[in-house]
Amino acid sequence: MCGIGCVVSLSLRPPDRWPLKEDILCSLRRRGPDSSQQLVKSVLHPPCHCLFSGHVLHLRGLMTPQPLEDPTSGNVLLWNGEVFGGIHVEAEENDARVLFRHLCSCGSELDVLSVLSSVQGPWSFVFYQASRHRLWFGRDYFGRRSLLWQFNKGSGSVLALSSVSAISKTDNPWQEVPAAGIFALDLRICAASQGVVLMLHPWQYSSSENITEEAVIGDQNLVLKDMPSHVSLEVSKGHSLVMPVIPLNMKVLEVPEESDFSNSTDSVADVGILRRFLADPLRKKLVHHFINVLSEAVKKRVLSMVRDKNQLGGEMLEATPRRPHVAVLFSGGIDSILLASLADRHVPLEESVDLLNVAFANPVGQNNSTRKRHTEKRRLPGSECLNDADTAAGNPLSCFNVPDRITGWAGLEELQALSPSRSWNFVEINVTLEELKAARQQRISHLLHPLNTVLDDSIGCAVWFAARGEGVISHRGDVRPYTSPAKVVLTGIGADEQLAGYSRHRVCFKKYGFEGLNKELKMELGRISSRNLGRDDRVIGDHGKEARFPFLDEAVVSFLNSLPVWEKADLTLPRGIGEKLLLRLAAVELGLMASSVLPKRAMQFGSRIAKLEYSGERASDKCLRLQSDLGEDTSAEGSELL
Repeated sequence: MCGIGCVVSLSLRPPDRWPLKEDILCSLRRRGPDSSQQLVKSVLHPPCHCLFSGHVLHLRGLMTPQPLEDPTSGNVLLWNGEVFGGIHVEAEENDARVLFRHLCSCGSELDVLSVLSSVQGPWSFVFYQASRHRLWFGRDYFGRRSLLWQFNKGSGSVLALSSVSAISKTDNPWQEVPAAGIFALDLRICAASQGVVLMLHPWQYSSSENITEEAVIGDQNLVLKDMPSHVSLEVSKGHSLVMPVIPLNMKVLEVPEESDFSNSTDSVADVGILRRFLADPLRKKLVHHFINVLSEAVKKRVLSMVRDKNQLGGEMLEATPRRPHVAVLFSGGIDSILLASLADRHVPLEESVDLLNVAFANPVGQNNSTRKRHTEKRRLPGSECLNDADTAAGNPLSCFNVPDRITGWAGLEELQALSPSRSWNFVEINVTLEELKAARQQRISHLLHPLNTVLDDSIGCAVWFAARGEGVISHRGDVRPYTSPAKVVLTGIGADEQLAGYSRHRVCFKKYGFEGLNKELKMELGRISSRNLGRDDRVIGDHGKEARFPFLDEAVVSFLNSLPVWEKADLTLPRGIGEKLLLRLAAVELGLMASSVLPKRAMQFGSRIAKLEYSGERASDKCLRLQSDLGEDTSAEGSELL
């Protein structure tokens, strides 16, 4: 993973100070703590200059500083991504260098688009093609890596691109680059016109003309929505990217088919219902197919990294044989525990796995917290194994016994029972109101920008603290401070969006049936780049760690898209069973009985951050806390070369 930045200037000479503010550069360095370099490329006739700023988190192959420059062609690459498939990368190779070789061999627009269409994995990039004086940039189809842009009218530096931004009071706001395709900028045209003329090469399906047309029109409207009036945009009609996943199966039943178990009078989630589903051989075969596809996605994400090896001799260093390289954002819910269980299949057994569990101090008080925990224990299957002594009066940590902590403990015990040889580090990350306010003001508000809703604040703050990994771990009654050293963080985002996990999906199904639910799920995946992924990449990357999203692996999404919606969810069944039904059946097959029937609980409520400061806010409201105490505006300050 990397922090990348690029600035295009139309001034006569390269600027002495480029308009990447120092706070943005500091954020980029935190994303890429292992190497930082900058490079300037110039076009003389007419004059145009580009600054490339690369900051590397070393995860794969030999350490490869960025930006990458080819001395023969003059091409330059900034790559913030992972090649998990589509282009062959040897275990000892660096994927950025392999991709750069492919891009440097491209002779035409179509060649560049073909290379990028073939990449499976998350990415954002900037590629300067010297022979054509063309700047290419964009994000992958799902938008799993952040990239933002800023347009400056009447300034020498007309375009800035960066993995992160900062809040400022200027009239030139940063916006997320839409994951609508790949953008191309002809620097000679820009220099001649003294403006920005963008060409969008959109994502398109390769088979259906009707689907293709809808995709282009929708993406163009999305891009134009926040585009400044002085920026020109054209959409390529001939050359486009091939979408990496198949279209969503929109098949519907004319009359919604009720499950054999939907008429049950018991409204409580019951593992027995899931077992009866699995008695059907065809259903069981489907579940195992899903497990295999998801397991392969997890495997790529937990093995594609350097593991304390001598890169020349390939010997494992003996000094740190059990150092964890993989962490899971872990609430104990169905998504996170399934990822942890599948990671256990592939992570070398001598390694620990960190389970990152975040909780915000309950402001109501210890007694109420303890009472709520006992209520949860009566409700959660398997939670009778929890130790009551942990919440005894006088325990200073009892105010952190939030719902996600309780299900996290229960999930840990399930994992320990299924894989007793594995060392599981259950990291209790406890956050006070004072810590939250300080981190929001100093770092998080800028990382979330340009997103600014109450929901962005709640989830962004929770994920930031969780990914930081600073907390305590307990072993046989001994509690000690611990900070997770894992550079790879697995998250379960994408499961709810594809498997009807949100409560609004149940409401939609009741109102509009399968047809309405299909449309809702299609919309969910279509907007996940702008609602979730850029934000989560920025807050996790701020700790020099990389977010990886197994549920958004191209093969996983294509498999789920191939299924009719009733194979993925049955919303005639109770909460804790019907939503994400396919995932729950997979959990049962993996032996995760208690976790398989846990109902969906949003992170902001499970961690209790939503109750920590104000109540009565709506998730979509603009969050005033993100706008306060921003300090002096430093938008005019630039940066010198490193």
